[in-house]
Parts: sequence; C-alpha cells; structure tokens
Amino acid sequence: MTNLKLNVPSNDLMVGLVGERDGLLRQIEAAFPQAMISVRGNEVTVNGQEVDVVGRLFNELVHLLENGHELNSRVLDRTIDMIKADEQPSEVLTTEILRTARGKSVRPRSSGQMRYFEAVRDGVITFAVGPAGTGKSWLAVAMAVRALKNEQVDRIVLTRPLVEAGERVGFLPGDLMAKVDPYLKPLYDALFEMLDHETATRLLDRGQIEVAPLAFMRGRTLSNAFVILDEAQNTSPEQMKMFLTRIGFGSRVVVTGDATQVDVPGGRSGLDGLEETLSGIQDLSFVNLSSRDVVRHRIVQDIVDAYDRRMQRRKKND
Repeated sequence: MTNLKLNVPSNDLMVGLVGERDGLLRQIEAAFPQAMISVRGNEVTVNGQEVDVVGRLFNELVHLLENGHELNSRVLDRTIDMIKADEQPSEVLTTEILRTARGKSVRPRSSGQMRYFEAVRDGVITFAVGPAGTGKSWLAVAMAVRALKNEQVDRIVLTRPLVEAGERVGFLPGDLMAKVDPYLKPLYDALFEMLDHETATRLLDRGQIEVAPLAFMRGRTLSNAFVILDEAQNTSPEQMKMFLTRIGFGSRVVVTGDATQVDVPGGRSGLDGLEETLSGIQDLSFVNLSSRDVVRHRIVQDIVDAYDRRMQRRKKND
C-alpha cells in the first residue's frame, strides 16, 4: 500500500488546512474516498489509492495558505476540481489582476478564468463565451480598469446590444440614455466596484470611460481604447461585423456572451458559427468557459449542468 507523509510548517497553517472542526479535512476525504487520510500534530499521512494526487492537493493548499489565502469550502471545491484536472491551483489563485477601491484583490478563481486573463493580456481581441456566473463581464471590466491605470489605453468603452427581454424600452421614463441605463447596469456595477465612486464619476464625465448601447458604435473608429462588448449573443451577425470592424490602432477588445441566453429577434445570434469563421486570425482568440468556472453559489453550477444535460438530450433526439 502506498504511503505518503507531509509535514505542515506551522500550527496556524494546519488549523487553516483542516478547517473548523476538521470540516475541510472531511471535504477532502469525501472527494477522495479511496484514500485514507490521518492527521497527527503537524503531520498528514495519506494511504491507499490516489496518494500522489491527494499529496499534491495538500501541497497546493499549504502554498495557498502561505500566500495569505483563506480556505473555505468553495475555494477547496475549486482547488480539488483543478487538481483532478491536473492543473496547478496555486498558480491560478495567486495571480492578481487588480485591487478594487476597497482593497479587495481581483483574481482568477478557476483555470478557465486564468486562460481568459492570459488571452486578454496577450491578445488584441478575445471572445469569452460561457454560462452565467463565470465572471465574464466582471473580469473584463477589471482588466479594462487595469489597462487604463497602467496607461496601456487612453479610455474604456463599455457597450451592449439593446435587446428587450420581455420589457419595452419605450415605457421606461426619461431620455434615450435614461431608458438604456438599466440595460447597462451590470457594467456600471462592476465599474463602480473596481473604482471608487468619485473616480469613476470623474472618468465618466471626462469621457475616459464611456458606457453606451451598441448602436452608438456605428461609424466610429475606436483607437487606444479597451472596448468591452457584453451580452454579445444578442447581436445580429451584421451588428457583430460592424462592431469588430470599428477597432483601431492601440485598442484591446473583449467580447462576452452566453450562447444559451439568446434574446435577439429570430434567434440569429452574432456569436453563432463565429469561432469557425474567425479561426486562425492572429491575436484573436476564443475562451470557452463552462460550469467548472462558475464562481457564484454552487447551485448555479448545478443549474448550468442540468440545462447542459437537457440540451444534450434534445440534440440526441433531433
């Protein structure tokens, strides 16, 4: 029987590793039922099957704790998923994208989010496609603010297609911008989280940050800007082509979308078949996120998986 012993450097790290009332240790045991794990003092002993995998998990968890991360059930869950996929959680979870106005660190929280960050950092146009809760818009805004702060771009442009999902814009009060603001609220929310209210308001007033419907992009050239097109599944193919051909020199573009939430009339989404159409273009990449990258409540991941299973059954029956 394979046997592995690990020495944890300090008592404080051991307390963080096993969790309150050994709750995290029990979670690890449930994830690896064929491994026998025992703790005595600062020593962890692993016997049985999957010893190497469990040993690597403990080493990664200790590394995270040493770097100031607090372990909880959700973080441990994602770390276990990455270990089982032969990925390196400590490299993903210790990468800092930005610190918010409140001092909160914005980091990738899954390997898919890490690929997303690297694609945006190294490319010109990045498509992030995946279900709700995978942090597509949140991380895009974080990376835009990071680029503006680092003077890599002169301004940020945030845009979404104005598609009605059960509500009529005409019945909303105010002028055009007042009518469309509710549709752009998720972008505003992320923006005001990354920057303090005063700074964000000042940049909006100066035009260094622009939030506008996609229709306002027609006829423009967007140079030296970080441009985010959110909810891109609700563009038409013609709108998507229009948007992508607005890109000027010195700009970086992120396009986010969820192919399962198409509200565009007729269902002709600008995302359909786009990866095949644009494949092979230099500095343009697609990052496909999945339920493994959902960073909301665990139930959201389960809901996404349930819908995916239903879609697969329908495809088999067609």
